[in-house]
Amino acid sequence: MGGISDRIESFIMELLKDEAPDAWLELRRNELASVFGCVPSQINYVISTRFNPEHGYIVESRRGGGGYLRIKRVENGESPIYGVIKAVPDSIDCPSARRHIEELERKGALAPQTAAALAGAVSDAAIAIAQPEKDRIRAGILKNALSALI
Repeated sequence: MGGISDRIESFIMELLKDEAPDAWLELRRNELASVFGCVPSQINYVISTRFNPEHGYIVESRRGGGGYLRIKRVENGESPIYGVIKAVPDSIDCPSARRHIEELERKGALAPQTAAALAGAVSDAAIAIAQPEKDRIRAGILKNALSALI
């Protein structure tokens, strides 16, 4: 029947099929872990590797006793931000990241203040570590920040 990660993914996919296209699926991490007899970190692993923006999903998460996971499928044409999330590679330099941000601002997908804040967050000054790790971290910040804006 496949590994535990495959079973968790299948279970969540089945639940998502029953949701309206623009609805959020809300799950309790601890309850899901109980159902599958695994630790909550296994649920986190499945969510982060199989339900991320690159795969067409937005995930909101809150940790702690009352913690939850909220998952929503994003349609390809739903937002220009989604297109940028898919286009950003695992590693990106500062000028390329700024071009993506400026393009989203030009299209009206980002307010000027949001674009400025995002550009600051992915700047070389804000990510004070050595290459090549800097560009990988920048890509992660850019993708996650944009995901939060969808």
